[in-house]
Amino acid sequence: MEFLATTDAATMSPFALFLQADWVVKGVMLGLLLASIWTWGIIISFVIRIGGVRKSTDQFEQEYREADDMDEFHRRIAGRNIAVARVFSAGVTEWRRSTAGATVDRSGTRERLATAMGATVAQEIDRLSDRLNVLATVGSVAPFVGLFGTVWGIMRSFTAIAAEQNSSLAVVAPGIAEALFATAIGLFAAIPAVIAYNRFSHSINKVEARLNRFADGFHAALSRKLEAQT
Repeated sequence: MEFLATTDAATMSPFALFLQADWVVKGVMLGLLLASIWTWGIIISFVIRIGGVRKSTDQFEQEYREADDMDEFHRRIAGRNIAVARVFSAGVTEWRRSTAGATVDRSGTRERLATAMGATVAQEIDRLSDRLNVLATVGSVAPFVGLFGTVWGIMRSFTAIAAEQNSSLAVVAPGIAEALFATAIGLFAAIPAVIAYNRFSHSINKVEARLNRFADGFHAALSRKLEAQT
C-alpha cells in the first residue's frame, strides 16, 4: 500500500499531470501559462509606468508653480517625455497660434485652448492605458479556457471507463486531475488579471483627473492673460 501511495503521489504531481495529458489539454495548459506570464509582465510594467507618471507629474507641477515666465519654462521643458508636459505644450502652442494675428478672438481662443489640451489629455490616457485591454481579456476568457480543459479531461475519463469497463478511481483519477489542473491554471491566470485591471483602471482615472485639473488651471491662467491684453 505504501508503494502504491508513493506512486500515486508522483503521478498526480502538476508536472506529471501535464505530461500525462493529451495534446488538447496540454495546449490549454500551455496557453494559460503563457497568458499568466504575459499578464504578470504587463502588471510589472504598469506598476513601473504609473509610478513614473506620478513622480514626473509631481516634479513638473512643482517647477510650473515656481516658473515666472511661460515661454522660458516652455523652452526648458521642451522634449521631456512627460504626459503633463505635453498637455502644457499643447496649450502653449495653441496660445501662440491664436494670438499671433493683429486681432484676437478671445472666445474662440478659449475654446481652441480647451480643445487642444483636452485632446492631448485623451491621447495621453490612451497611450497610458495601452495593453490594459489584455488584462481584461485574460481575466474574462482564461476561466472559460480552463473550463474547456476541464470538460475535455472529464470526457477522457468517461472514455477510459467505457474502454476498460472499469469505474475504479485508478482509471478516472488521472483524467479528472488533469481537468481540475487546467481549471486551476485558468484561475491562476484570471484572478491577478482581474485584480490588476480594476486597480490600474482606478489609477488611470486618477491620472486623467489630475491632467484635466492641470489643463483647467493652465486654461484659467491663459484666460486671465488673454483678458489683460488690450
